[in-house]
Amino acid sequence: MFGVWGHERAAEITYYGLHAMQHRGQDAAGIVVTNGERLKLHKDVGLVNDVFKRFDFSKYQGRGAVGHVRNATQDDGTFDNVQPFVFRTLEGSTAIAHNGELMNSKALRKDLEKAGSILQTNSDTEILAHLMKKNGHKTTEEAIITGLKKLIGAYAYIIMTEDKMHVALDPRGIRPLSLGRIGDAYVVASETCAFSIVGATYEREILPGELLTISDEGIKSTRFILREPRNLCAMEYVYLSRPDSDLNHENVHAARKRTGIELAKESPIVDADIVTGVPDSSISAAIGYAEMTGIPYEMGIIKNRYVDRTFIQPSQELRDQGVKMKLSPVRGIIEGKKIVMIDDSIVRGTTSRRIVRLLKEAGAKEVHVRISSPRIENPCFYGIDMSTKEELIAANYNTEEMCKLIEADSLAFLSPKGMEKAIIREKTLNQGLCQACFTGDYPVVEKGEKKDFFRKY
Repeated sequence: MFGVWGHERAAEITYYGLHAMQHRGQDAAGIVVTNGERLKLHKDVGLVNDVFKRFDFSKYQGRGAVGHVRNATQDDGTFDNVQPFVFRTLEGSTAIAHNGELMNSKALRKDLEKAGSILQTNSDTEILAHLMKKNGHKTTEEAIITGLKKLIGAYAYIIMTEDKMHVALDPRGIRPLSLGRIGDAYVVASETCAFSIVGATYEREILPGELLTISDEGIKSTRFILREPRNLCAMEYVYLSRPDSDLNHENVHAARKRTGIELAKESPIVDADIVTGVPDSSISAAIGYAEMTGIPYEMGIIKNRYVDRTFIQPSQELRDQGVKMKLSPVRGIIEGKKIVMIDDSIVRGTTSRRIVRLLKEAGAKEVHVRISSPRIENPCFYGIDMSTKEELIAANYNTEEMCKLIEADSLAFLSPKGMEKAIIREKTLNQGLCQACFTGDYPVVEKGEKKDFFRKY
């Protein structure tokens, strides 16, 4: 998500902000602009460049805008679920963009429908709009807070009316969200890498359980729910975020490099010839592993920059084809060598097996796989597309069995303690990780239903 308030070129700024965060979602994109009197929306399925290829910014004038890039966690493929959403009423219009997932969405939908609401999409994003309208005629702070308090899960929202922008983060701060400035204008983004491209300076993190109200009068902060510590999603550091972003006061590249250092301490291969990383998100950890072991780091795998990320492809067939098209081994570097291949994670295992095969087909003598995150044994209910245990290889096989399945010579993972040590350097109330997919320790569950809720998965 990206939002800007108080800038004459709000739509253009938002476009560039979304472009910087294209890696977070490749299914669809959209922007809503306010000129102070009405909201104007443009959205479509596709990459940011495709959606806005023939976009006329001169027709979308305004000093406030909110944008969104979508990674569909549900394989619906429908235009209706493309964000931001715009809801129009007699009292005014409201635009909403959302990052995350609500665990109690089905129960809330049922209650809303019983009360007479007719929901137009199957997206969690629409639910908050109905909850707000149920509690007031206008999009006020009180209506928003009343709605937010009914939500269970991980969420970051940007809510914009004709004359205000509201920004909210869930009480555990599972999803990332930061505040910046461009002169007198405010900007909000899921990642700080978007600030650099638009010339904004970083101000601070949006706090867990905080609602910000931004208008021409300034900025106001309200903590609607207070929970400590924060549980920022560990996969943001592992895979999702760009290395030049800062999350919870930690640079992503530096954190990934430290995971490689801890991995080298826990699972060294001292007689290997080279260390190589799977581009791009594993490069930082591979550099850390190489530095710690003293083994040379080499670029043994090249990435085709014009192929989408395989982790967030909606089908296994597309993921397999994407790996073949995306990665190429450098035969002159790896032939006849004993290799330590660093990857950031293993979800389904098919990508890892394909990469090991590529390296061995190119002449690698041995391929020892080291993963700079723990074993992913549990589904995610907070917005990452890992929803069932059946699709997680680590939930069904031990490490030795996984090693055989991916055809590696050895396999080892970073421990949860090693990950926490690498990422969290100073214990404070505002720092903490959600490692639920690794440990099964979910920071947010439906009250009184933890065992029943997770048993079905």
